[in-house]
Amino acid sequence: MTVTIDTNVLVYAADPNSGERHEPAIALVQRLMFTDSVLCLQVLAELFHVLTRKAKLDREYSAVIVRRWQRAFPVIAADGSALDEAIWAVEAHNLSFWDAMLWATAKAGGCRVLLSEDLQNGRKLGGVNIVNPFDPENERLLDVILPEADESGY
Repeated sequence: MTVTIDTNVLVYAADPNSGERHEPAIALVQRLMFTDSVLCLQVLAELFHVLTRKAKLDREYSAVIVRRWQRAFPVIAADGSALDEAIWAVEAHNLSFWDAMLWATAKAGGCRVLLSEDLQNGRKLGGVNIVNPFDPENERLLDVILPEADESGY
């Protein structure tokens, strides 16, 4: 089952000033590395923007972070069909455009799970399940989706 994540998870992992979300986000991303997971190009672009604008981290440091994630995971990008799907999702499901674009790209990339705290937790749209990874009620589900690596790292 292919999994992807929303920008906020990477922001929390990268920014030590993210408060209580920082450590869980790091653990979550580490678990992603041992599963069938991808990143959307949009997420990496948003990550750079958020780190440099909102978190006010250095641009060079932020670029290093983005490039590390880019090398660590396969990256998928939106195309014209994803744009059409996103517009449909905005109209039919009242999603914000950028959330719809992320969902449409994930769907086109074969993702079955999108980990995000911004979209409606528990919603299934077009075969993509939305799961808030920071909701304690989802811990068991996350254990199924993202099994923890054993001591050997596998």
